[in-house]
Amino acid sequence: MVIMLDSASLAAIENAIDYYPIEGVTTNPSILEKEGDVPFWEHLESIREVLGRWRSLHVQVVSTSYEEIVKEAELIRRRLGEETYVKIPVTKDGIKAIKHLSHESFHITATAIYNEFQALMALLSGAEYLALYFNRMENNSVDPCAVISSLRKYTDEYGKGKILGASFKNVAQVLSALRSGAHAVTIAPEIISSGLSSSLVENAVLDFRKSWENVHKEKGLLDL
Repeated sequence: MVIMLDSASLAAIENAIDYYPIEGVTTNPSILEKEGDVPFWEHLESIREVLGRWRSLHVQVVSTSYEEIVKEAELIRRRLGEETYVKIPVTKDGIKAIKHLSHESFHITATAIYNEFQALMALLSGAEYLALYFNRMENNSVDPCAVISSLRKYTDEYGKGKILGASFKNVAQVLSALRSGAHAVTIAPEIISSGLSSSLVENAVLDFRKSWENVHKEKGLLDL
């Protein structure tokens, strides 16, 4: 199981890596837009530096035609390193590009997946990660858990490809994706924070502290 951060904020990425078991960062044009008019390549290079080389960085192409997708993928790899995952939406031209680039040893994350057929085409074309838009699927009357469960059977049988749950709005959706068989999830910083925020936990910690102080007064454990 892999947890990635769905963000392009340097501060959020640094904080998440410091505290949580984050193994990668996923970006797209919408996520980068939130950072304002930052210098594109320099910003991504800074993210790459923060991540180190063993954590994955996923960067999305912008063009929609096969030829331009391939050119952008080549530029992304040239600027950010061979280990960078190129995110390609699963369209007709996207599939052609995935097929070509995978033969050229590119790391590919197929994205904007809304149904099982899209995912299968991307898988058979050589994509390493299959990014399913969980919340958007639900909003369009598609059962993301059923799709993930079915896909997991295909990836296990094929011996390749990893299901990456994306586009979550709450922790419950994240857990549902993992229970259904997703190999990985990418989560926005605020969702991680919400999953760890609980008045029950806070009250329990306070109760433990009071019990300690009832016996040891102002002395801490390191003072004994």
